[in-house]
Amino acid sequence: MSNDFYISAILPYSGIIIKMCRAYTNSQEDFEDYYQEVCLQIWRSKDNFREESEWSTWIYRISLNVCLTLLKKRKNNTQHFVSDTITNEETEDNHAFSDEPLNMLYAAIKKLSEIDRAIIMLYLEEKSYQEIADIIGTNQNNIGVRVKRIKTRLKKILDGKID
Repeated sequence: MSNDFYISAILPYSGIIIKMCRAYTNSQEDFEDYYQEVCLQIWRSKDNFREESEWSTWIYRISLNVCLTLLKKRKNNTQHFVSDTITNEETEDNHAFSDEPLNMLYAAIKKLSEIDRAIIMLYLEEKSYQEIADIIGTNQNNIGVRVKRIKTRLKKILDGKID
């Protein structure tokens, strides 16, 4: 991957990649692996970008697909145990995981289904329902209903009413 491509086409969108990778990982090591794999896949697929959507939408799609693929691989590998919570050891001295209220939100988000995680992450990025639908591959009305249900579920999780 050329340094110019990284600086011009990936680095300005690193926030997107970081948030998506964080929603699907439990440790800094996994986060770094996911981030690196997303960047690699963006570089590999850059020639397939047909400019039918925004570059940021393309980045979201690749980030989501890579995270879901790696998550499935991890789940299928019985040698690895993936926890839905972040332990203190995984968060100590770790900038990406050091904000406690943010950790609580991510822990709650990780209790959602994989697709609901993606929807709420995009919603928190202030993407329109249409943009979310385009990235997820569904219709706009479905997104509106799901966002409402997800927000209700997250509130219950954060209030300790459900696990």
